[in-house]
Amino acid sequence: MKNGKKLTRNQAEMIKGAGLNPENWLVVKNLHDCMEIVHRETGNKRVITK
Repeated sequence: MKNGKKLTRNQAEMIKGAGLNPENWLVVKNLHDCMEIVHRETGNKRVITK
């Protein structure tokens, strides 16, 4: 698994819009139509559509 990266302000707002806490998530992939994030502690992955 790749290392997650810190969120930008726009990415944090998108994660808030999905009902998640941005402090607990890191970005693994940021594509033009979706964003793959991973939880800091548990390692669970999620895909958020933009």
